Amino acid sequence: MNSEPLSAITIPQALLYSDAISGPALQRIIEASASQCDTYLLTDADQIIPELVRGNFDILFLDIDAEGFEVDKLLPLVRRQFLLPELPVLVLSAPASETQRNAALELGATDFITTPPAAGDVALKTRNALAFRHCFKVHQAAEHLLERQVKVRTAKLNMLIDSGLMMSQEKSRDRLLTHILRQGQKLLHCDGGTLFLVTKNQSLRFAIRTRDDALPFQEIALYDPATGHINDRYASTYAANHKQTVIIDNAYTETRFDCSGTQAFDAKTGYRTVSLLTVPLAPRNGQVIGVLQFFNALDPETGAVIPFPEDIVELVEALAAQSAIALDNLQLIEGQKATTESIIRVLASAIDTKSPHTGHHCVRVPELAVMLAEAACRQNHGPLANFNFESEDQWLEFRVGAWLHDCGKVTTPEYVIEKATKLDMLFNRIHEIRMRFEVLLRDADIRRLETLLDGGNDLETHQRFEREKAELMADFAFIADCNMGRESMHPSDCERIKSIAEKTWLRYFDDTLGLSQQDTLRLQAEDKPALPVTERLLADKPKHIVPRPPNQVPDPALGIKMTIPDNMFNYGEIYNLSIQKGTLTAEERYKINEHIIETINLLEKIPFPDFLQRVPEYATTHHETLDGRGYPRKLTERELSIPARIMAVADIFEAITASDRPYKRPYKLSESIKILCNMKKNRHIDPDVFELFLTSGVYKEFAVKYLLPEQIDEVDIFEFLGPPA
Repeated sequence: MNSEPLSAITIPQALLYSDAISGPALQRIIEASASQCDTYLLTDADQIIPELVRGNFDILFLDIDAEGFEVDKLLPLVRRQFLLPELPVLVLSAPASETQRNAALELGATDFITTPPAAGDVALKTRNALAFRHCFKVHQAAEHLLERQVKVRTAKLNMLIDSGLMMSQEKSRDRLLTHILRQGQKLLHCDGGTLFLVTKNQSLRFAIRTRDDALPFQEIALYDPATGHINDRYASTYAANHKQTVIIDNAYTETRFDCSGTQAFDAKTGYRTVSLLTVPLAPRNGQVIGVLQFFNALDPETGAVIPFPEDIVELVEALAAQSAIALDNLQLIEGQKATTESIIRVLASAIDTKSPHTGHHCVRVPELAVMLAEAACRQNHGPLANFNFESEDQWLEFRVGAWLHDCGKVTTPEYVIEKATKLDMLFNRIHEIRMRFEVLLRDADIRRLETLLDGGNDLETHQRFEREKAELMADFAFIADCNMGRESMHPSDCERIKSIAEKTWLRYFDDTLGLSQQDTLRLQAEDKPALPVTERLLADKPKHIVPRPPNQVPDPALGIKMTIPDNMFNYGEIYNLSIQKGTLTAEERYKINEHIIETINLLEKIPFPDFLQRVPEYATTHHETLDGRGYPRKLTERELSIPARIMAVADIFEAITASDRPYKRPYKLSESIKILCNMKKNRHIDPDVFELFLTSGVYKEFAVKYLLPEQIDEVDIFEFLGPPA
């Protein structure tokens, strides 16, 4: 900073110490000789320090010849309070006081004036002392200014560092964009800003701005659609196309770029945009992904709109670089998450498509689970008031777990999933059994004809045949009915199956021909009887047993507590026809339930990132129950999280109401709610989640969307609310 001339300095204030006799004369001489000084006389030495501290004096005159004055005590006190250049001290002394004067100079006096003082001497030495002080003050002001600038710069650098740390941790795209814009506004000390993002259509889209005005819908093309040339018409497109910062001092006098859009916006809103600073956002790969545009830099002192200072450009470009990397990283992560979730959804859809009879279970359960979770998050009182997914990552974790809840079904054979009758395998084996009945009927007819040819009694022969025929027809009808699967089988029905099985037929053909290599190896240990051979009408044969290989036993480390059947499958005809409930054998039911073990096996092998660590839990606990009797791990109530309990209700309700299952009829809405209520009473599902399912209206919303119209009937939810009976 340039020093001011003394003539420009305000009138200095001088403090003069002397005795009451000499003081007034000295005061007059000083004021007359040093016309630039206003002099204040002080005759009490004890008041010198307090006056200097209290006042704002530019120079101190000390009459060291004053009676009783101890300069050797005073000057050290003065210099402890004021630096040598900060407060000039001129001592007044007679020639005879040379020793005392020299001591004063050594103790910090600036100069001396011999008394009686000559006017020229007073004027010169006063001016020199004040000039010396003025230089000090100018230097001090410059130093303070530099300190302030360093502090401001340091604060801005610290802001950049803190901003970079924050942006590296931020996972919300909206919060990140807002932070970038707000930090830029603080850094530049401007009135606001706008952030544009580059679209797939090679245009700039208004993403966010600091003002509350509605964002324009139109996008700004980076290329001329007619010629294909880059569009350098606007500051924003120029910055994006050339990766260069653009400063505009006045949008209304600008000639390089078209600012008509800004002016039109001002006319519409009443705002006036003057200065503009436009900075491209380009991450590591160098491809511009957006543009920051700030408007109206403000003077820190007056608040007036000023042009953006060029010395701030490097800082805001550093912010833009940080922002670009953070935004690019977040977009990459969001893209990976979106891709992952899409792949998982495709997998879930593929599992549903694998079996035409499972409908859209793997798709609908996640949707219902999310609806129920959203309802739970909205609760602000009651047992679920403290439950909440606080971040998008937690929602993603839950959705992924829901989408993968049946991924193990990729290993479940379709004929087991779709087993609509007891004898179903890859085909309905009722046809084999019917053919044996056909053989027995033809054998009976042949015996009738042979008897008649041998001269037997016509009437008796025909009656016997009709009795055999009626019995075969009745027995087959019974077997066919048993094959359909019932709610329960009476013991007498099982005895009748065994009785019918005792009937025999004659097989002439080798039943080991045309088999697969696997079946041939499995049957080679059996004795091969001579043909023809008499066989029972229904049989449980050794070949119907498929042993369980060692690799089909779950790893003990998985903590599986399900009862594992000894055999992989048992296709015995009597065994299958005697199934007590439904169409599945114990082996097949385990195979169905085993999908959850396979889900665990699959998910345990995936190195999920931290934000997806609970996916296996959410995907594999929907068959567990509060009473600890569920599967596969028989978890207890304390081990089941609220999301896991939500998954259980969603899975069960979708399965009950599904209208495309071959092994059951679709239940009406009221029937389905009643089944769930009974499961609540039996502590199979969580009562709080069940009641939320009803009171939130999620059950009805889902029903309207996915149930057949004839399934939807009136439900009095109050009938099912309250504690279990």
